[in-house]
Amino acid sequence: MSSHGSPIPMSSRACGPLNGTAEVPGDKSISHRSLILGAMAVGETTITGLLEGQDVLDTAKAMRAFGAEVIDHGGGSYSVHGVGVGGFAEPDNVIDCGNSGTGVRLLMGAMATSPICVTFTGDASLNSRPMARVTDPLALFGTQAVGRAGGRLPMTLVGAAEPVPVRYTVPVPSAQVKSAVLLAGLNAPGKTVVIEAEATRDHTERMLAGFGAEITVKETDEGRVITLTGQPELKSQHIDVPRDPSSAAFPVCAALIVPGSDVLVPGIGLNPTRAGLFTTLREMGADLTYENERSEGGEPVADLRARFSPDLQGIEVPPERAASMIDEYPVLSVVAACARGETVMRGVKELRVKESDRIEAMASGLRANGIEVEDGPDWWTVTGLGHGNIPGGAVCQSHLDHRIAMSFLILGMVSQQPVQVDDGGPIATSFPIFEPLMAELGAQVSRLAE
Repeated sequence: MSSHGSPIPMSSRACGPLNGTAEVPGDKSISHRSLILGAMAVGETTITGLLEGQDVLDTAKAMRAFGAEVIDHGGGSYSVHGVGVGGFAEPDNVIDCGNSGTGVRLLMGAMATSPICVTFTGDASLNSRPMARVTDPLALFGTQAVGRAGGRLPMTLVGAAEPVPVRYTVPVPSAQVKSAVLLAGLNAPGKTVVIEAEATRDHTERMLAGFGAEITVKETDEGRVITLTGQPELKSQHIDVPRDPSSAAFPVCAALIVPGSDVLVPGIGLNPTRAGLFTTLREMGADLTYENERSEGGEPVADLRARFSPDLQGIEVPPERAASMIDEYPVLSVVAACARGETVMRGVKELRVKESDRIEAMASGLRANGIEVEDGPDWWTVTGLGHGNIPGGAVCQSHLDHRIAMSFLILGMVSQQPVQVDDGGPIATSFPIFEPLMAELGAQVSRLAE
């Protein structure tokens, strides 16, 4: 069952060339953080280009429950009247974060050092995901957490009444964990230090600096050391959200594998901690170019042009690149199926604890469609069949995971037989305009009667 209603079975079939401009939605990571930091600032923060997917709308609803005024002006334009650092009110009801792991983990961090009690829940997928990776470091501030077995939602957090700053080394690369600790550190006196051995997406650090926090980032022998001085007065900002590279991945990858395609995807955020997929595709031989490179709101941005690439080759993706493309491995595996030779993906155990076990979900679906896949705890290998050789014809399980559903729908565009997904409903959490956008480019994606 879909996270917000009845299942929506969908199908995709082989189509002619994809052509045109794909205006993908705003970046989900930046949208979440814009709302949260806007709520923790003093004054009115204005946001344009906000992603209006369900995940982000659930975060906006949570900010209202914490006492901030969040106003929707239409067309992705919002204003947030903040309550200041430490100013969150205790919500009257449970905070439902739907399908969003980013939303719930960042919200836990943001409230962890305020003396309030908050209960978090989500849909079946989110409630199966581990939260101890966030609640363990938050406990160092003095926060208490009680949840279901295995550190799962529903979970109640009691914020620290007298928080202390912490020094924390992130055990596995995770922007969510890093960001939760930094957000908690905002209301702790003194300096909170986060150390990560491997750099992850740095939107939180960039945005904290933009809001006026005292934050430094240094490369040391220990790793990347981020130091935040607590209890600042964050200043309201105007934020123009760049378009989401994780959403751009789908029309880009489709254009690379559908014969004759030429698609422009404008205004995509190319933060180096997020652009690993595009680097990987180029290494595979993709005709993918950056046009009109520029900077917007402190983030590098460019227009991406993707053209059909008939000579894609399998490669070994460097494990150190995983953090910069962790959400894009499912759709990369579809491109790998169209390449010649093996594509090897290592250092990706984080995929096992996303909205679904994404390695297992993609491996099972690809095998059902005639593609050879091998996998282990933190790696998987896809043996490509080359263009035009994918049998297809299977019904794939989305496991309440938006990226799994979209990836298999892209696969159907180059398969000999249509590919179905049991439930495309979760797509709305991150890419609510996926269907009409792909249809306008020329794709044949349809909803099926149950």
